[in-house]
Amino acid sequence: MISETQDLVCQGISIPQWFAVWTAPRHEKRVSERMTDRSIEVYLPVYTTERQWKKRAPINLELPLFPGYVFVRIPRNARGKVLDTPGVYSIVGNGKQALPVPDTDIEALRSGLHLRKAEPHPYLTVGERVSIRKGALAGLEGVLVRQKSQFRVVLTVETIMQAISVEVDLEDLVRVQESDTGGDSHQQTIVM
Repeated sequence: MISETQDLVCQGISIPQWFAVWTAPRHEKRVSERMTDRSIEVYLPVYTTERQWKKRAPINLELPLFPGYVFVRIPRNARGKVLDTPGVYSIVGNGKQALPVPDTDIEALRSGLHLRKAEPHPYLTVGERVSIRKGALAGLEGVLVRQKSQFRVVLTVETIMQAISVEVDLEDLVRVQESDTGGDSHQQTIVM
């Protein structure tokens, strides 16, 4: 049975998908503005941090949550419009084709980041896998880490090998364990 999406692709109609775009260093905001000017749907997640330079008052800066990347929602056949934008290096892919970022990941970030204090975090490949079960980020999986007296979950965007950490309450988490036999996962409440 052919899905509606597959049917449209077979007919030559390309469905818009989210893609990660690799930008020149510290050009994320400028690229985002240029994409908007070109009527391309763009998402640049940011966080606020306080910085202080010598003998100056501290200021709040809005910085990209994923340095060097913005997300665009385009049909595959609109890649040229993105790639000829000044400040864009490439669309993230596997060398042969651009790899889409799941819509659910982008929508979860858009709807939930303003409710939690998010900040960039080094990309991790090992550690305790957890799933957030409550709140705006419910359903997202990541790695549990401890930072000072608080718990955080490191959420990764595999396509661009970037990660962020988000403050969480332990009672909002469940452990994700891989089954030895089928790859099916089941969840268990974390007890610390």
